[in-house]
Amino acid sequence: MSTADDYRRAAELYSRVFGYAGSDLGLNANLLSALRKNGGATLGAVDDSGELVGFVYGFEGTDESRARYHYSQAAVVDRRYQGTGIGRRLKTAQREVALGWGQTHMRWTFDPLLVRNAHFNLVTLGAEGIRYERDFYDRPGSDRLVVDWNLSRTDDPHQAYRRAHAPATLAGRPGAVVDADGLGDGACWIAIPSAPSVGADPVADRARLALAEAMNGRILVTCTRIDEATSAYLAVPTTEGETP
Repeated sequence: MSTADDYRRAAELYSRVFGYAGSDLGLNANLLSALRKNGGATLGAVDDSGELVGFVYGFEGTDESRARYHYSQAAVVDRRYQGTGIGRRLKTAQREVALGWGQTHMRWTFDPLLVRNAHFNLVTLGAEGIRYERDFYDRPGSDRLVVDWNLSRTDDPHQAYRRAHAPATLAGRPGAVVDADGLGDGACWIAIPSAPSVGADPVADRARLALAEAMNGRILVTCTRIDEATSAYLAVPTTEGETP
């Protein structure tokens, strides 16, 4: 994306996909233009008719340890095209841009109770959930999971974990935490709802709290569905050098 019309269409798609009716949470087209001209990346996907059906944008980031990475602020795909591979192709293109700039890790955030996103991020891409952030956007209800994607690795250090299945005993028990037998000392499963809730939901709140507590000294390496109502994350102890 490199024109004012591209950025306008991206802003419209962003609001439509996420259901933002007001301007307070909308995407500013001028911001996308400024990012592209000042060290950021704006990449789009179009269909055969030239309609914009997806885009990603990001920029260089650092954290308190001075780790350097590409921060992906948003990846958006038109609902009609979700599940068709566009999201993965956009992330792959963003990866190539980041590597070209010498950035070997990419980070982003997502709502940890969105199971489809969790599976895409941790299983499809092979990223790790490295930190639970309460009120990430400095407003209530904006808890996010920070993920880190090692762009330079060609192997999958968590392949064995991704083949594991959560115990059926967790079905219908969002917020429950059990040891992950046979997967190493300190590994555990955390049950969450398979479907997102609308409005206040004590079950979802309990799952978020359990997830935040379980990530103390652990990272998330996979998310698997148990049944229609329940999914589970696998958390394993952090080892030195796993994240930048």
